[in-house]
Amino acid sequence: MSEFLKGLIRDIPDFPKPGIVFKDITPLLNDSKGLPEAVSAMAEPFRGKVDTVLGIESRGFIFGAPVAIALGVGLALVRKPGKLPSDTKQMTYELEYGTDTLEIHTDAIPKGGRVVLVDDLLATGGTAAAAVDLVSELGGDLVGASFLIELGFLPGRGKVSPVPVHSVIRYD
Repeated sequence: MSEFLKGLIRDIPDFPKPGIVFKDITPLLNDSKGLPEAVSAMAEPFRGKVDTVLGIESRGFIFGAPVAIALGVGLALVRKPGKLPSDTKQMTYELEYGTDTLEIHTDAIPKGGRVVLVDDLLATGGTAAAAVDLVSELGGDLVGASFLIELGFLPGRGKVSPVPVHSVIRYD
């Protein structure tokens, strides 16, 4: 299955800057068999194990909502600052050149709630690690993280450790 899904992802060289090979998921999203297969594969290891899916802005929303539906649970959102209308908790994290910040509603995850983090891509792990920290600060139990794609040659998995990582497609 992952070979089928991998075939629906195209490489865009030198995007968004020279030297980067961007993994474009839009052909997969546009495929009537690929999208449901991707969602099913991302959800499968977490059936019956979680209460909430946590989708990370912005492509984590694309997969987070259908994964939540597949698991029969709710969806919580992690967004950039100023996008959530109620009380929020913030987490600032390091980027290669500078910092960024994420927010979550303070009531998005109940204490002890079992959570799976969902995003399209695990690369350097900074965004995912910040989301992990937000779940922890809210008292949630992060059961795992599910990604459509993992760039195994980058340190993302180590940044979210000890959270178990499930990736449907891995590029080494």
